[in-house]
Order: sequence, then structure tokens, then C-alpha cells
Amino acid sequence: MTGDHQTLALLLFSAFVAITLAITTWVSRHRQGSAEEFYAGGRLFSPMENGFAIAGDYMSAASFLGISGLIALFGYDGMLYSVGFLVAWLVVLFLVAELVRNCGRFTLADVVAARMRERPVRIAAGTSSVTVSVLYLVAQMVGAGSLVALLLGGTSEAAQAWTVIGVGALMVIYVSLGGMRATTWIQIVKAVLLLGGTVALTVLVLLRFHGDFDRLLLTAAEHSGHGEAFLAPGLSYGGDWTARFDFISLGLALVLGTAGLPHILSRFYTVPTARAARRSVVWAIGLIGGFYLMTIVLGFGAAAIVGTDAVRGSHASGNTAVPLLALDLGGGAGSTGGTVLFAVVAAIAFATILAVVAGITLASSASVAHDLYASLRRPGGKPRSEVAVARVAAVGIGAVAIALGLLARDLNVAFLVGLAFAVAASANLPVLLYSLFWRGFTTRGAVWAVYGGLIPAVVLVLLSPVVSGSPESLFPGADFQLFPLQNPGLVSIPLGFLAGWLGTVTSGEVPDEARHAETEVRALTGAGAV
Repeated sequence: MTGDHQTLALLLFSAFVAITLAITTWVSRHRQGSAEEFYAGGRLFSPMENGFAIAGDYMSAASFLGISGLIALFGYDGMLYSVGFLVAWLVVLFLVAELVRNCGRFTLADVVAARMRERPVRIAAGTSSVTVSVLYLVAQMVGAGSLVALLLGGTSEAAQAWTVIGVGALMVIYVSLGGMRATTWIQIVKAVLLLGGTVALTVLVLLRFHGDFDRLLLTAAEHSGHGEAFLAPGLSYGGDWTARFDFISLGLALVLGTAGLPHILSRFYTVPTARAARRSVVWAIGLIGGFYLMTIVLGFGAAAIVGTDAVRGSHASGNTAVPLLALDLGGGAGSTGGTVLFAVVAAIAFATILAVVAGITLASSASVAHDLYASLRRPGGKPRSEVAVARVAAVGIGAVAIALGLLARDLNVAFLVGLAFAVAASANLPVLLYSLFWRGFTTRGAVWAVYGGLIPAVVLVLLSPVVSGSPESLFPGADFQLFPLQNPGLVSIPLGFLAGWLGTVTSGEVPDEARHAETEVRALTGAGAV
């Protein structure tokens, strides 16, 4: 890219960073010492504000960069991510949002611990939440590295590394200084920017084809190198039975995973009531639905206008399809319009990454402080403030995410998020649904449900083609691949539910009917909710 692209994109990005740091500094002057203020922003946000913040939290680099890239490379099969990510919100709306808001205070573990022995449940749920969050963070770091590689010419690995480190440092600052209130406003600003940029690009793509969507699809198929197969199922997931099972596995993970994501669940605690939580989700579904429809246009637009080979040549996994599309729509390399549009899209993508990593880091540091630290600290020892522990945890989680982001920088960001969704659906969703709806559920069942989904999901990923055994793996020189599927959801999600059932039926513990009745009344009516 030319120096103009670099300068303008960096100026726009710097402006966003300056604005968000100003928000964080302003918020940090307010009282952040209480756990309710730090974790939940004082529960003062309106449904519309929280809906925009949820959308900002959810529409990540995987959505903006990864999904469009996969559609540009694989056509119809790439759309699975758009459909899965959106349909998942129906599960959240009907099964989770209000009940979680009524039953918990800050984290997933609060909901489960309401009727179980607290210590083992909090340790299990906290461990699972941190694992999911770190996997999700890695995807955002990879997106940041891909973007800067494109911005600076695609050759400097050092530039990618420093970008990942810089994003990690900023997210630690946002979380440790501003807490949930600053993070929420950053996500609202980012959601408005992202939706505005996506609408503008979608309109420009449709104008290029005079509003004829059929012509857009046919041109995309022609320029993809695959012909009509580009518009039919099977290009990525239809080669053999392994690929078909991978398709089912990914679909399950995407549809069921959202309801188990810690940073999404924590957003329901930032509003005053369960009704406000439900209305927040309705706002979020409207915003997210419109956005994912537009990513389909952008993906096929990139294939039609830029060409699949050019997208793959820029980044093997397609993460740079949208910036390249913006460059072409603005008039091409060297043109003023192309420079401006490319720079705006690059800055929006950076803003997207920063806002999402802030939300995930806050949720995972809350799990460390509120669940793990509170359960593991020695009795009689001098207790530290939960908020102080959460701030230290943010630094540690940031460091781990940076290290893994540097390792996984060549993988597609939407694919990486798919793995995080699989772990969330395997470990968090079973224990959440059992706790809310099964009267006979026990502490052993809760612990087994978490570990029975978490351990198989992580082990199967390590033994899958993602990590070794192929040229596209994390470790292409090694081969310890034993599991054929790239996404473990098809196996690990049923194992999580099975382990929870097995732990409960083999447990000698008598379920506490009174606590279950209390939880049920609170979940359904909001009586006694915090």
C-alpha cells in the first residue's frame, strides 16, 4: 500500500484510540472501587444503549473481516457463519437472557452457584470462562495482525507482532482503568462506526451492479474460478463425509455457543431489570441481523470485484477481503477515493478489534477475580479487593492472548472464533441450562458438565488438523493429528450434556428443593434479583 494509505489509516485509527482513551479517563474519575460499578457499570444502562453495546461486543473482527473473507473464498459455504451467528441469538432471547439477569450478579458461575456448593462450581465455571475468553481474544489479535500487515505492505512480521502487543496493551488500559462503564461506551461508539461503514460499503457494492443482486452473484461465481459451484453447497464442506460432519459440527457450535459466551452473558447485568435485558437482546438482534445480511453482500462483492485469487493472494485465509474491496470501490490503488475508503475501513476494523477485546478481557478478569480468586484464596489470609485482583488478571490474560495471537496469525479469524464457540457450547451451555431447568441437578453434575465439555473440546482441538498434520496447521512440521474434524462441537457438546447428566445420577447428594424453588421463582419473576 502507498504511504497515503498508511498515513491516513493510522491518523484515523489514532483519532479513535484518542477518543476511547478520553472516555476511559473520564470514566475512571468516577468511583470504580465497588464490584458492581467495575463489573456491571452500576446497572445503569438503558435497553437501547445495552443493545448497541451487545452488538458492538458481538460484531467482532471475525464478523467484519473473517466471514466476508470466507464468503469471498468459498461462496455459499462461507455464509454458514453469518447464518449461525445470527440464529444463535434466538437461543439467547428465549432461553437465557431474562433468566440469567434474574439469577446472577456478574458472571455465569453466579447462576449455577445459586443452588449448588459454591467453591467447586465457581472454580469449574471460572476456568471454563477464562479458556473461552482467551480463545476468542486470540481471534481478535490475529485480525489486528492481518490488518496491519496489509496496511504496511504485508512483509513485516515485526510490524504484525508489535500491533498485537499494542492492541493487548490498550485493552488492558481500557479494562483496568474504565471497567464496564468505559468498555460499554467504547462498544457503542464502535457499533455505530461499524454499522455506518458496512452500510456505506454495501450501498457502493450494489451501486456497482445497479442494484442487481443476481448479477452480483453471477459475477462473483465467474471471478471465483469455481463457476456455479461457488453458489452451491459443498465447496468447502462437501468433499467427503469428514467435511460434511465438520459442517454439522460448526453449525452446532455457532448456534449453541453464543448463549455460553462469558462476555455476552455479563452484558445482561448492566441493565436494571430482566425486562430491560430482554429488550436489549431485541435491539441487538435487529442490529446484528442487518449487519450479517450486509456481510453476505460484502463477501460476494469481494469475490466479484477483487477476485477470489487476489483475496487469497493477499491473505491465505481471506482476512483482508473487505479492506481490498474498499480500496477497489473507492477507485483503486493510488486514487484519492480508494485511499480514503481503505483508510476508513482499516480504522473501523481496528476499532472493532479494540472494543471487542476490551469486553472479553473484562469478562474473563471478572471470572478470575469473582470466581477463581474468591474460591481459591486461603482462609485467614489477608483478602485483596476483588476489583484490584480483576485489574491484575486483565494484565495476565492480555499477555497470554498476545502470545497465542502471535502463534496463530495465519489462521482465519472467523474459524478461530468458531473454536471458541465450540468450547463455550460444550462447557458453559450444558451447566447453564441444567441449572435453570433441571430440578434434580446436583453439584457433581455441574462440575462434571463443565469439565466433561471443556476437556474434550480442548483436547480434540489439539489433536485436530488445526494444530498439526497439514501445511495450514499451527505446527505444519509436526503430525500428532488423531481427530479428523476441524471443529470439535459435534463430539464435545453432547459429551458436556452427557457428563452433566451422568454426574447428577451417580451423585449421592440430595438436590436442595428449597434452593431450586427459590432460584426458579427468582428466574421467572425477578423477585429477589440483584
